This record gives sequence, structure tokens and C-alpha cells, in this order.
Amino acid sequence: MILAIDQGTTGTTCLVVDGDLNVIRRSYAELPQHFPRPGWVEHDANEIWQSVLAAAEAVGLDDVDVVAITNQRETTVLWDRRTGEPVAPAIVWQDRRTAERCRGLDAALIRERTGLVPDPYFSATKLEWLLREHGRDGLAFGTVDSWLVWKLTGGNVHATDVTNASRTMLVALETLEWDDDLLAVFGVDRALLPSIVRSDAALGEGALLGRPVELRGIAGDQQAALYGQGCHAPGEGKATYGTGSFVLVHTGDDSSAPPYGLLKTAAADGYALEGAVLVSGAAVQWLRDGLGVLTDAAESEAVARSVDSSGGIVFVPALTGLGSPWWDADARGLVTGITRGTTRAHLVRAALEAIAHQVADVVDALPERPAVLRADGGAAANGLLMQLQADLLGFPVEVAAERETTGLGAAALAVGHGARVPVGAAYEPRLAPEEAGALRAAWQAALNRARS
Repeated sequence: MILAIDQGTTGTTCLVVDGDLNVIRRSYAELPQHFPRPGWVEHDANEIWQSVLAAAEAVGLDDVDVVAITNQRETTVLWDRRTGEPVAPAIVWQDRRTAERCRGLDAALIRERTGLVPDPYFSATKLEWLLREHGRDGLAFGTVDSWLVWKLTGGNVHATDVTNASRTMLVALETLEWDDDLLAVFGVDRALLPSIVRSDAALGEGALLGRPVELRGIAGDQQAALYGQGCHAPGEGKATYGTGSFVLVHTGDDSSAPPYGLLKTAAADGYALEGAVLVSGAAVQWLRDGLGVLTDAAESEAVARSVDSSGGIVFVPALTGLGSPWWDADARGLVTGITRGTTRAHLVRAALEAIAHQVADVVDALPERPAVLRADGGAAANGLLMQLQADLLGFPVEVAAERETTGLGAAALAVGHGARVPVGAAYEPRLAPEEAGALRAAWQAALNRARS
């Protein structure tokens, strides 16, 4: 049996999966985020590890002999090699503290060399910041996958896979190796860095809750979902709806620079174009936690369905800036169209529409639109959101029967073969093109006002 650890931004999911990729058991443990200053988002790396232990204990390891890992990407951990203790809080992918630094980077070099854009989202400026504040000899850097491998092997293995490495802004996309020019730009010593391995690599023996396990199969969460959705051929694409939304379309072995506004990234079995929406499910969480509009994120669909439309409300959830295809770290959230008749239901529906609009913006930026969008992630269970998505895209959306495609993708890498997760629900466009066009135009108008 395989334990697939899916270490995410707000919690850790563990799946026990058999050799045929059937989910036998599952568990979840929450992970707190910390917001010490506006625009700063942090994790305690030890709390990350504790969430893994809690989820693993809850799911049970009696029949497990292999561990696979998928993880939140770009989140940056710096720890002491001797003690194994973090030297500072981990800087989460959503953190914007290095926005000013990113504005001074050579955007053309970054794009051509890495397939990325100079944005605080990626690891390099986070690591540079940590080294400036906490640097000393004897440290190790890693994204969350590296941190978990280190913990699982008792510090014997310091490694990352190609998909996570390609998100650091320190790797040449064509070679998938650490790049000396980029290391010099950010002042990173090679001694800090993990080795880079294939996503299906065997990483040796480790232990979890006292049980010996073999480590095999690592991929960043979005590339794991692409693999789990069976997207292995050029043009096949998926969208994962979670804290953010991430659209990936496979490009085969094409590692060339991406079109403007998109990213090129390593897939588990090639390369992919990516659009990264920084705030989607997080917008609903903000309505719940920040405004008290919802008591539970799960009620968002019922509340939104209680009205026929958003009543002219447009919500641009640029709560941590804008990602693809705009890459505007200084954009700020905006709600337009408020009247005396506006209710919480209109605002909640506008939040769901915003998620769908942002994904549609990414799809519009692709060189070729996919024939169908395969959907997964927690928010893919929201039928209204998925219907809105099909309406705004103008082509079908297929929702995976198993929403935990990230964990299944990691398990598939561990067993050495992929199998597409079956379709659980399909949504065809219902909205007339002119109506969809009017919604898109209102969104673009509000978006332009939110941008810096």
C-alpha cells in the first residue's frame, strides 16, 4: 500500500492507495497560517511536519510500505543541517514581502531561463530574504517536499523533484538543473541546495511514526494533479480549485519560453503551460473569516443559488495581488456595483463568479484553448461554480470523481504508471454567448480598476 501525503497550504491530506490507485482510506489535519504583517504569509515548518504526523496517524499505517509526496509549491523553508530545526518561519507562496525586489529583476532573463516571471510567488526572492535576515553556515534550503523528505529520512536525504525545483526561479527550464547565473543573482550558495531528481525517483528508506517506509514519487501539487487527471499529451489540460486556482496544459517536451502572462513549468513527464490564480477559494475563506458573511465555506453554493445573479456586483479578489495573466503584485481587491439592494448572497455569488472569471482569463491567454477542462480540488464540488465556469469558457468542464487528484497523482508516480481519474460530473455551457460576453466585459472593467 502507498501513503500519498498531500501537504497543502491549509492542511495535510493523507490517502492510503492500493497498487491499482484505489483510495482505501483518507484523513486530514489542519495547518494554521500566520500573518505577522500585511502581505506576509508564513508557516511554522515544525507545524507542517506535525500536521503530516497527525494525518498519518489518523489514516493508519499498518499496511503501508511506500510513501509518495505532493505539496504546496514555492513555500520556502530554511533549516539547520546539524539540528534539523528551522531557522525562521517558512515563507508561504502567497507572501508578497519581496514585491519591490521583484520589480528590479531582469524580467527577460527570468522568463527565458526559467519560464517564470519575477514575482514574489516564487522561491528565489523568499530565500534571498531569509538568507539576508537569518543566513549563516550550515543551513539547508528546500521547498516543502524537501523538508518532508529530510524529516522522513532523518536528514539522510536532501532532495527535490524537477516539478518543485522548476518553481524556485533558480533552475534553467531546458536542463532542469540549478543555474549558476541565477544563483549569483540571488546570492545562493550551491551548498544550500537539494539535489534534483525525477518525479518518479526512488529516494531510499525512511520512517514514519516508527514504521519503515520506502520513499518514491514526488511532485508539486499542480503537476501531480495534471498527472492524476491523465493529462500526458500536448493540449490536455486541467484546473485545480483550491486556495488558489491553477490551470495547467501539457506541452509534451516543449521547454520554450511561455506566451506573455503564462508560465512554463516542468511537468512530471515533460513540460506544461501554467496559469496561476493566487486567490480563489481563499476569497470564500475571506468572506467567512474576514467579513463573517459565511459561517462555513461549504454553504457558499446554497447561499449563491438563493439569488439569480450577482445583482451587478463584481468582486475582484486581488487580496494578495494578481497572478496569471496579469502578474500585478500591487493590485488590490475591489467590489463594485453595490446598491441598497445588495445582500450577502450577491457578494457570495460574485465571489464564485470571480473564481470562474480568473480561470477564464488564463484560458483566454493560452495559444490554443483545450477542448475540455478537467477540474479537481475542493471547490470543484461546488456545482454552481462549475456551471459558471463552463458558461464563461464556452466549452465543457469535467469534474473528477475523486477530487484528491493531487494525492492520486503522487501515488501514480510511486507505482510507475498513470491512470486518469474517472469523470464524476460534466457541465456543458448553458449561457448564451452574448450573456457570457456581458459578464466578461463587466469583469474586465472592474479588473482594470483593481490593477495598479
